[in-house]
Amino acid sequence: MSKRPFVTKEKLEEIIKDYPTPFHLYDEKGIRENAKAVKEAFAWNKGFREYFAVKATPNPFLINILKEYGCGTDCSSMTELMLSEAMGFKGEEIMFSSNDTPPEEFAYANKIGATINLDDFTHIQCLEETLGSIPETISCRYNPGGLFSISNSIMDNPGDAKYGFTKEQLFEGFKILKEKGAKRFGIHSFLASNTVTNDYYPTLAAQLFELVVELKKETGCDIKFINLSGGVGIPYRPDQEGNDIRVIGEGVRKVYEEILIPAGLGDVAIYTEMGRFMMGPYGALVTTAIHEKHTYKEYIGVDACAVNLMRPAMYGAYHHITVMGKEDAKEDCTYDVTGSLCENNDKFAIDRKLPKIDMGDILFIHDAGAHGFAMGYNYNGKLKSAEILLKEDGSYKLIRRAETPKDYFATFDCFDIFDKIPFDEV
Repeated sequence: MSKRPFVTKEKLEEIIKDYPTPFHLYDEKGIRENAKAVKEAFAWNKGFREYFAVKATPNPFLINILKEYGCGTDCSSMTELMLSEAMGFKGEEIMFSSNDTPPEEFAYANKIGATINLDDFTHIQCLEETLGSIPETISCRYNPGGLFSISNSIMDNPGDAKYGFTKEQLFEGFKILKEKGAKRFGIHSFLASNTVTNDYYPTLAAQLFELVVELKKETGCDIKFINLSGGVGIPYRPDQEGNDIRVIGEGVRKVYEEILIPAGLGDVAIYTEMGRFMMGPYGALVTTAIHEKHTYKEYIGVDACAVNLMRPAMYGAYHHITVMGKEDAKEDCTYDVTGSLCENNDKFAIDRKLPKIDMGDILFIHDAGAHGFAMGYNYNGKLKSAEILLKEDGSYKLIRRAETPKDYFATFDCFDIFDKIPFDEV
């Protein structure tokens, strides 16, 4: 099996004439097809909404595409809330799922009508003190603790995560919130990340549905929605089979009909908060080979680095690499593909089998559409790269310019130092 880029070498060469590498490139056609599939997969649920996780890819051009398919936004910070409001998302179209939340962010979320998803039992008091009262619509994040596993051995450790209420806190929290004026309730949970299986959402849904039936019976709260959060992953490796969102949606429908409808909860809305699944495969980091090094290993140096895509350095995450124009060439060379940071973990690949790479070759680093540009930073004085949208008609559009040295220095209070920096010569 092999991964194929969503763009040709010829098109990349055309783009590079206008916008030098490195840059992030996004596939409008793929984003639209996927958003349509998600909407169709959950069409059986009248209140369904996908709240795109803004933190994954915070670019308004891309989020606006999802908005056309009825998506809302899932925000975790003040600036993400501000972006959502500026883009025209209103009220219940915004979910605020934050943790260790500054009170002023609760206030702003409430001001714009966002649904607040509380991460901790103590946040009930904080929210009330901040707002003066509890919003009529409120959600709470549930953490069952322990280990979470499903049949194909994917396992995560909710008990070691900093997020969410315990079961006992959740029941007590719902009772307190109801006493303090909350009228409409939601529950949210995230138990495993990047699951490449169609079983995750249905398994999680069954647990949450049973919990909601119990919550309704014990607290009498009017539970309006169940948020399955994210966790639906993508196949980063070429030998992995991707998720089928329609199969996933049907699996959730099945347990919904088995558990919620008999309990008189057939009007509960299903929400999701997918970032990686919505955008990950439809973005790539495009970079150029600029150096080679022959020491104890064979190295290929590229003009991108971990500031453009942190996941391999941070997690040891695998991202497939295609050498453009050599898609079908024999992979008979072993390389570490590196950036130029003064950090030895600044590597996009370690001991990776690839075709022979020549200087000037274009490398397409797959599946960088989520948690790619968004995790960028300025270590070593590096500058964030541009973002470009490959449109359905084959044209391309700059949707975020690359940073410049002037951007880097703009936040310093350097008095007259700026006068000595030759910005125009860089």
